[in-house]
This record gives sequence, structure tokens and C-alpha cells, in this order.
Amino acid sequence: MGHILYEVKDRVAVITLNRPEAANAQTMELLDDLDAAWTRAARDDEVRVVVLRGNGKHFSAGHDLKGGGPAPEKLTLEYIYNIEARRYLEYTLRWRNIPKPSIAAVQGKCIAGGLMLCWPCDLIVAADNAQFSDPVVHMGIGGVEYHGHTWELGPRKAKEILFTGRPVTADEAEKIGMVNRVVPLDDLDTAAMELAEQIAQMHPFALRQAKRAVNQTLDVQGFYAAIQSVFDIHETGHGNALSDSGYPVLMQLEGMKKNLRSQ
Repeated sequence: MGHILYEVKDRVAVITLNRPEAANAQTMELLDDLDAAWTRAARDDEVRVVVLRGNGKHFSAGHDLKGGGPAPEKLTLEYIYNIEARRYLEYTLRWRNIPKPSIAAVQGKCIAGGLMLCWPCDLIVAADNAQFSDPVVHMGIGGVEYHGHTWELGPRKAKEILFTGRPVTADEAEKIGMVNRVVPLDDLDTAAMELAEQIAQMHPFALRQAKRAVNQTLDVQGFYAAIQSVFDIHETGHGNALSDSGYPVLMQLEGMKKNLRSQ
């Protein structure tokens, strides 16, 4: 499946981002293939747990700003909204709600759209060099499309990270509860698989119901409604950028990603 690898072993589906030369930056095609892999794992009765990981030094540098495929001659908010509603909001909510436990194994940089890959997972195991950031305020946008920030970080820490654009370290993420475990980089895959195999021994229907209970509790508290409404707030950032500056900062951020890929 292109830049996505998929395998099943010991009742664990392992989905691997396989674009290390681009720090696993996400093209639209990659996201489509990733969604297909999630769907495959969800439908396979032999799979009890899903592990999402990335090849290379970095988990994901976020959305590939030059990898959106053919665009209309005139970029409109409607065009942007339609693409992002499907591939960002719809996909991430579907991954969050598949009826099986999921684990993200994160190393290196996890930037902006990278958060939209690990946050929908039920558990996160981070390497000790992992860094999580969302610097899109530099683009005149208030945060990535799947606004898990307040739920994952708490309101004040979420504001700090968004206002400053600084990364959250693995140790800091563990202290605030965003990450379940921090392990040495060399042990990341082993630790994620050992946790997945331990969970896979549990009764699959009980796992499904336990996940549903926690997610439903968050939704009753407002998670689902907030994600939907803040997506529209995100889109006002695109509208403002279209009318104000024509996205000159996109090239600046793309330059940042090129530097990351060379590290």
C-alpha cells in the first residue's frame, strides 16, 4: 500500500508509516492508504490490537504541504474544507473509534498533523527522544484540525503549547498523562509490541466494551461536539490566510520540514 506497511503477528496488526526520507510527512495518498489499513485491521477478526508506528528517525513531520495532489486554479475555502473534513476530521474520528485497542509508538518529532495520528490511539508509548508540537499558529491557524489539545494536555498547557509553538518532551507528556510510557529509543518497538501482546490476551468483546465506555464518557463530557465545532474554528484560519496573505508562510514551514528530513 505505497508508503504504508501492514502485517499481523500474534493477533496484533502493525501499521507502519514508511516514508522515512520525508520524516513520514503525510500526503493525501498516504492518508487514504492509512485509513484503508485501519479499516482492514478493524474488520479482521484475528486482530485484537493495533499498533501504529513509523519507520525512520521521526514518527511524522505532519501534513506534506506540497503533497496535496492536483489543486484548482483558484484555491477556495470550500475546497480546503471539503478535503480536510474527509481526510483529517473524518479519518481521525474513525481511527479513534475502531472497536479494538490501539497503541501509537512515537519516536523523534511528532509535528502538527503527526498529533492527528497518535492522539486517536488509545495508548501512546514514546521513545525518550520524542517531541510533540503544533506550530501552526505561525500559519495564522489556531491548531490542527483534530483539536485534541485541551483534552490531551489540559487547558493551560494546551494554550502554552499553541501560543509558543514549543514542543512537549516525552517526559513532560508522560507527567501530564498524554503518554502512557516513556522508554529508551532502542526499546520502543519491543515495548509497544509487549504491551499489545499483553492486551491481546484479554477477551476481545470486553476490550471493545471497555474502550467504548471510556470514549463514550469523554463524548458525554463534550469531546465529540468540541472536535466538530473547533474544526470549523480551524477553517476560519484558512479563510483568513486566503484573504490576507495567500499562505506565504507555507514555504517557511516547508523549509523547516526539509531541515528536519536532513537530520
